Amino acid sequence: MSEQPGHPGHPRRHGEAGRPGREREYRIEALAHHSGATVRTIRAYQDRGLLPKPERRGRANVYRDTHLERLHQIAGLLDRGYTLASIKELLDAWDTGRGLGGVLGLVAEVTAPWSDEEAGRITRAELGDRFGGAQDDDAIEEAVKLGVLVRVPDAPEEFLVPSPQELAVAAELHAAGVPLLAITGHLRELRTKVEHIAGRFLDFTTEHVFQQYLDHPPTEEEATEAASLVRRLRPLAQQAIDVELARAMRTMATRHLRRHLDAEVVDAGAADAGAVEASGAVGAMAAEEAVPADAPDHSLPRPGSVRLPDRTFRAVEALVGPESVAAFVAAAVEREVQARTMDALVIGPEAGQTAG
Repeated sequence: MSEQPGHPGHPRRHGEAGRPGREREYRIEALAHHSGATVRTIRAYQDRGLLPKPERRGRANVYRDTHLERLHQIAGLLDRGYTLASIKELLDAWDTGRGLGGVLGLVAEVTAPWSDEEAGRITRAELGDRFGGAQDDDAIEEAVKLGVLVRVPDAPEEFLVPSPQELAVAAELHAAGVPLLAITGHLRELRTKVEHIAGRFLDFTTEHVFQQYLDHPPTEEEATEAASLVRRLRPLAQQAIDVELARAMRTMATRHLRRHLDAEVVDAGAADAGAVEASGAVGAMAAEEAVPADAPDHSLPRPGSVRLPDRTFRAVEALVGPESVAAFVAAAVEREVQARTMDALVIGPEAGQTAG
């Protein structure tokens, strides 16, 4: 049956003749059409107490704009990951004449994207080009599981990319020689650690900032104030992570590089020592000149002097010559002292904690 103006099922416009400013009215089919929900869903919401009961007019149920607004609120909360049970608790707590504006503003502030980055799209062919022509189905499946790529319904050769920056990082790592599955494995490990850090930051801010809003149903004003605080504090987590990651990368990369360079110097010295030993009489003569046979016992260091192992002594001698051994050893020791002093200045008290 077609709906006619004035019939309970027809959306009645504000300011219709004879009913100035009256709220619009809907039959359940029209309400479903305007809200995007199904008739079955609307009835289920009513049964669960999520939607106020309609007005009974004769044999028809009449819904109003308040019902339409509530359906939009429920849909928005569902999109943000809330369950129907939690939505009911939320609506019950704030459905006492105070409205939902502040609360929904707080929900929107917390659940909105915490980055200005815009999602993109990429085809399987473009993905192969980005990764040097690699067609690794296992790596793609791992990326889908991690949410780096999202399949597009009805488009098997296309993917959504929630974070193009993250995909760009993966492409650069792969171009530098890192295998695709190693990249996804590292991301999984990294994500676990970052989620732990995020949880600790939330615990910290909840304890010291937001607990006052959570130990009771907040008023409209309190919810608005909490939303403002979230907006102010939101970038702090990212800023703190950026600063600490930069500090840690500089410290660890410097330490890592020096350790490898020192290992190379030791290996080079050992190789040179081997060359001296292979030279036979020449090596023996050099050793005898460096440590005379009638010299006193050097197994114990004298005050102001340190006995080097014979192998190390010969390696240094072969590297710089007999006349420069003392100067080389002194310079090497001085460099190590300076390096450790720089570590203490850069790392600070944390070095002692780590060593302990």
